[in-house]
Amino acid sequence: GHPHRRLPQPRLTRMPARSKARKRALDVLFEAEVRGEPVLDLLNERVADAAPPVAPYAVELVRGVQARRDRIDELLATYAEGWTLGRMAAVDRNVLRIGTYELLWADDVPDGVAISEAVALARDLSTDASPGFVNGLLARLLEVKPTLAEDQPTLAEDQPTLAEDQPSA
Repeated sequence: GHPHRRLPQPRLTRMPARSKARKRALDVLFEAEVRGEPVLDLLNERVADAAPPVAPYAVELVRGVQARRDRIDELLATYAEGWTLGRMAAVDRNVLRIGTYELLWADDVPDGVAISEAVALARDLSTDASPGFVNGLLARLLEVKPTLAEDQPTLAEDQPTLAEDQPSA
């Protein structure tokens, strides 16, 4: 090879897009919680400000987490042995919400990616104990994922129209 030829750097194009979007989604969820503001109102403000712009995937994550917030929090409370949601650091709580959403409802995100990305956010933004905590809790959810049938997207997403298609008895 030629000594001056530059090596391709696929990481540069691939890495940040979704990872940055997750970080941005976390910022919005965290800020809304700390300020006690409705999440979707704050999201709409941030999208309107566009400084910095909010990636479509960040919007999808915030909306997805918000739409399933009660179920996500119920799962986290159930499987976080010895921890209540309220005792968790706010960053960890919201990292876990994003991770749980991606693990259970984002079909295009492999399970391992959902978990490792959540762990990376915790590592970068929270306490030393956070990555292990996030990893352990999401790994537990992954183990029980097959039993959480009502949470699988294929069923839930198509439900609303079903009733109209049924012949009336």
